Amino acid sequence: MTRKRILITGAAGFLGSHLCDRFIKEGYHVIGMDNLITGDMKNIEHLMPLEHFDFYHHDVSRYIHIPGELHYILHFASPASPIDYLKIPIPTLKVGSLGTHNCLGLALAKGARMLIASTSEVYGDPVVHPQNEDYWGNVNPVGPRGVYDEAKRFQEAMTMAYHTFHGVETRIVRIFNTYGPRMRLNDGRALPAFIGQALRGEDITVFGDGSQTRSFCYVDDLIEGIYRLLMSDYAQPVNIGNPDEISILDFAKEIISLTGTDQKIVFKPLPKDDPKQRKPDITRAKEILGWEPTVDRQEGLKKTYAYFKSLPEEDLYKYAHPRDFK
Repeated sequence: MTRKRILITGAAGFLGSHLCDRFIKEGYHVIGMDNLITGDMKNIEHLMPLEHFDFYHHDVSRYIHIPGELHYILHFASPASPIDYLKIPIPTLKVGSLGTHNCLGLALAKGARMLIASTSEVYGDPVVHPQNEDYWGNVNPVGPRGVYDEAKRFQEAMTMAYHTFHGVETRIVRIFNTYGPRMRLNDGRALPAFIGQALRGEDITVFGDGSQTRSFCYVDDLIEGIYRLLMSDYAQPVNIGNPDEISILDFAKEIISLTGTDQKIVFKPLPKDDPKQRKPDITRAKEILGWEPTVDRQEGLKKTYAYFKSLPEEDLYKYAHPRDFK
């Protein structure tokens, strides 16, 4: 039996590497692609010896050529943390626009089904709570977060245009805050930042007064939702996330309790356009995919903390700025 072939862009990243694992497990021939601007080969080194895994060190914003049949494309190449897209704004815009266009062109040429990784950031600083897929968002296109938010919004528009005009089979997942092993420590997002500070014995930094909320989804749950969406017949956007909402201040206290440390919490000004609320309405995922998260935050945090504790000590002091790239 011939294995189906799938291209996963952003394969050496946090989510991309977990997707590579899942599709290898499901019996696919996986082609991973990454320019390593924020990805790390350590995330996929265990896959390199496998017969049914290939890796292309390539930037999807440039022309893509994959020889032979291709059945599926998962487009997960993109910087995803504020540290990343504030340092490399133009590559962030390019991967969401040119990279998406190239992947869609490849999907059209190969007759492949394509799923794009969109984000809850398309909702911006929402005035609708919780956020459902019919909400159009509240985004500042020229603010510091605009390079990421608008790249993802354009990505959705381009994907839907290829679906309606060219008949390409497309899927759109809107990913809410996700955590788990292989996250980059100190990448600017709350969970790895808090755990990194706890492991170093530093004070925990909370921006604003900590009343802003987030909803954290464990990576295994997210990957299952993405898999079900790819295999579904549904082309409209679908939220995948955990609706268990918590304030950032309470979350910081949870991390202190988890790590058994006694840090103080210090407050700094809230970054511009930082969303005040974030909670997915997952009604559509439940009804269409039969999906909802199964890993509660306490269990997921224990697994994630164990992963960070296992890292070499020097990683605790290495800030995860993306590699210089223009």
